[in-house]
Amino acid sequence: MNRRILACWTALLLFTLGLARAEDLKASEKLFTEKVADILETNCVRCHNLKTFKGKLSLESYEEAIKGGDSGEVIVPGESGQSLLVEMISGDKPEMPSKGDPLTKEEVGLIKKWIDTGAGWPVGMKLKEKVKKTSAWWSLQPLAKVEPPKLNAEDEKWVRTPIDRFTLAMMREKGLTPAAEADARTLIRRIYFDLIGLPPTAEEVEAFVKEVGEEGQGPGAKGQGNNPQSAYERLVDRLLASPHYGERWARHWLDVVHYGDTHGYDKDKIRPNAWPYRDYVIRALSEDKTYARFVQEQLAGDVLFPGTTDGIVALGFIAAGPFDWVGQIELRENTLDKKITRNLDRDDMVRTAMETFVSSTVGCARCHNHKFDPIPQEDYYSLQAVFAAVDRADRPYETDPKAAVRRIALAAKQDTLQTRRRELEAKVAADAGPELVKIDARLKQLAAVKGTGEKPEFGYHSAIEANQANVKWVQIDLGKSQSIAHLIYVACHDTYNNIGAGFGFPVRYKIEVSNDAAFKEGVTVVVDHTRDDVANPGVTPQIASLKGAAARYLRITATKLAPRQNDYIFALGEVIVLNPRGENIATGSTITSLDSIEAPVRWRRTNLVDGYYYGIGKVDHAELATLQERRAAIIQANVDPATRQELADIEQAYKQATTELAGLPGKGMVYAAATEFAPVGSFQATRGKPRPVFLLNRGSEKEPLNEVQPGAMTCVQTLPARFEVSGDTPEGERRAALAQWITHKDNPLTWRSIVNRIWLYHFGRGIVDSPNDFGRMGQTPTHPALLDWLAMEFRDNGQSIKALHRMIVLSATYRQASGVNAANAKIDAGNQYLWRMNRSRLEAECIRDSVLKVAGKLDTALFGPGFKPFGFKDDHSPHYLYQDHDPDDAKSWRRSIYRFIVRSVPDPFMETLDCADPSIIVEKRNETLTALQALSLLNNRFMVRMSEHFAARVQEAAGKDADAIVKVKSAIRLAFGRDATKVELDTLAPLVVEHGLANVCRLIFNMNEFVFVD
Repeated sequence: MNRRILACWTALLLFTLGLARAEDLKASEKLFTEKVADILETNCVRCHNLKTFKGKLSLESYEEAIKGGDSGEVIVPGESGQSLLVEMISGDKPEMPSKGDPLTKEEVGLIKKWIDTGAGWPVGMKLKEKVKKTSAWWSLQPLAKVEPPKLNAEDEKWVRTPIDRFTLAMMREKGLTPAAEADARTLIRRIYFDLIGLPPTAEEVEAFVKEVGEEGQGPGAKGQGNNPQSAYERLVDRLLASPHYGERWARHWLDVVHYGDTHGYDKDKIRPNAWPYRDYVIRALSEDKTYARFVQEQLAGDVLFPGTTDGIVALGFIAAGPFDWVGQIELRENTLDKKITRNLDRDDMVRTAMETFVSSTVGCARCHNHKFDPIPQEDYYSLQAVFAAVDRADRPYETDPKAAVRRIALAAKQDTLQTRRRELEAKVAADAGPELVKIDARLKQLAAVKGTGEKPEFGYHSAIEANQANVKWVQIDLGKSQSIAHLIYVACHDTYNNIGAGFGFPVRYKIEVSNDAAFKEGVTVVVDHTRDDVANPGVTPQIASLKGAAARYLRITATKLAPRQNDYIFALGEVIVLNPRGENIATGSTITSLDSIEAPVRWRRTNLVDGYYYGIGKVDHAELATLQERRAAIIQANVDPATRQELADIEQAYKQATTELAGLPGKGMVYAAATEFAPVGSFQATRGKPRPVFLLNRGSEKEPLNEVQPGAMTCVQTLPARFEVSGDTPEGERRAALAQWITHKDNPLTWRSIVNRIWLYHFGRGIVDSPNDFGRMGQTPTHPALLDWLAMEFRDNGQSIKALHRMIVLSATYRQASGVNAANAKIDAGNQYLWRMNRSRLEAECIRDSVLKVAGKLDTALFGPGFKPFGFKDDHSPHYLYQDHDPDDAKSWRRSIYRFIVRSVPDPFMETLDCADPSIIVEKRNETLTALQALSLLNNRFMVRMSEHFAARVQEAAGKDADAIVKVKSAIRLAFGRDATKVELDTLAPLVVEHGLANVCRLIFNMNEFVFVD
């Protein structure tokens, strides 16, 4: 062949092959963009990136990927068989991904095809970690209607509620047989502890056994569960209606929300107003509020249910967890440590809300996308943005809802009267003539004199009060007795929270002078406005003439405090004391007061005599006083009779409204989510303006990325994950949006979560035995169909927790005996499939309450501040001294739910018995058996003293001359509601004789039957 022709053919062939390769590479790039990139981003990039750099490999870009890692060539274009990437993801047990599910065969095939066609990777394309978008996980599946399983005729005889069809069908599937029914005495004790947390009395046991016997059937006999008003059903309904039901079940809830009465952290300060939230939970459960309402009140009750008591108090949920006193109050603003503190504070709010209500470990996405569940970092920080404006602080609430409505109406009436009074006074001033115009012009000139740096709102600020009638005072020590010509005092002007001029100026007050610091002798009253309300003067200086009276001390006493938003205070901007020469002799004086909020530079006692008020600097105070006195005289002389009468009518109507306001019930205070509160140190309220929240790279405050907007979790694909709020939207709307997202009927997590919790506390384990984690690292449901059926029944039929209890405890499943069947135990040793009832040890609170009840000392009073089972000393950081507590302190004989709970120093007795740790979210308590528990029940001072009280009660019941056998019979009956056995009599009676009745009562408290429930 001609060489030229051969060269042409060769060039044409190479050109054709080049075109083919180019087409292959283009197809490879298309495959990468459409399929492969997503596989790598959702499965590989989370570990193989430039930050984590696992295996010295990053798959973020082509250049980094093609370099390979530390184990060979990761990607060999055109040779998938030689590529380490394919080797690591292939096979029956692939090494990668190291976390999460293996890639599917289809995904592995796509990666092979991509490499074989040239590993095309568009120039400049960067990969980023993605969360795998999937709703395949069981908990994220929408709730769907479930029909209870069909059973044969013989099995149907066992069924009492629909629950039994599910459990029995599962037992049959696993080759298990249900246990026999519990006897009446076992059942009443079980149901008492389950529903109210207290043991039944002997009389209650006997009455129940008698009722069952008169019905001619055992408590578990066929028909009773479906027979209205059977003995067992009457018992269940009575206990559900008991006020003690709320006390029992509120304790479970408080574990989950990690409620405590102290702040925690290193300065574990007392939190005196936490208890109203605890009482709310008790009350809400006793009232059987719908679950949606219960959730919504705790997240956004102030927005969704305005004007209600519970709408405020329930917000204690958001503030229930620990509070970093040092970080929030002592650290300076705009520091890295302050940002870390706030981030952790919001983190606790997010975790508490999402673990409690939707059983989601969303907090795992704080530093990176969730490693196991489809929750990206952006979802987590969007949830933080929901709480971006709230802090934990005391806030006032109405204790009486009717009073709240009336208070609002009266306050509005007073505002209207005040407005009209100002209009009339302005008209009088306008008609007063040229002299007043000249005086006002000069006053304006004096007001224009500025000091060195404007200090518009700095002054003295009292502690906050819930009661307007509480008296406050502040006192000036002039150093020695001096002649006083004039006194000038000026209210504050607070621009920070838009309250404006006159902030904190008392409604009623008096001013006195004396040479006695205690104001008991030689007191002269200079100004007395204690009988009538005074109008708010704004920042107009108020002037009083003393005409040369001599005194060392000046005291201003507020007898009726100024309203703030939902509470009351006394604040004053400046006090000037002029001697006859016109000199201010108060500057730099020593200031004392009943109390004070010291929050420099804004509020402190010394601001009261620093010579500045609302921008006024060094002026001629004598001239100012003279002008003010003359102005007041001119206005008084120019009031016509009609105006005078109208002003008098206004004054009378204002007084009537004030009198009625004073007669209304005072407000309470609750530690809750708040946006308005007095500043303490550097702890400043947001006033409802959300702080910006940023997605943090690796969770580090040093590396904020983009700002995020409020929202929830994208993995719940039945609901929108981002909320429609803007910068102008009121803060509470964010929380309201989250509350409505959680309680939406299409949120499957919410309804599964709550029915699983209730089930857990009845059976000792949940259908899902990780109640706060419905994700891949949690447990899967043992009875998935039952869980969904319960969730839908609960959601769609009233959301009554009590109705759910009733269905569970009336079931044959619940009413089984707890004895062990050897054949069943071989199949299901852990009793996951409920072929018997689980025997359980009583929780710490139930043991303590039972001891008190059997000893005859239990105080069943409901609600109110908690009792403190410790001695207390507070110097810099509090000391909680449990060893100083007297077990005979009757205040501590209340139910354990009213115990004052300390985070850093738990009660040793309760901790030994596995009480919940209030510093962490406790989804499920530990149940341990230790020698230390037996020693505590035997030797703790509380137990020893209650044994003595128990013995005294036994002695009284048995009679003065009773022998040891009679005493033992009485003690066993009081403790267990049954007759003593022969073995018990033979064992314990000699011990009564040898060691005394009190020591035998200690032994009874230590018997298994006392601390366990069958």
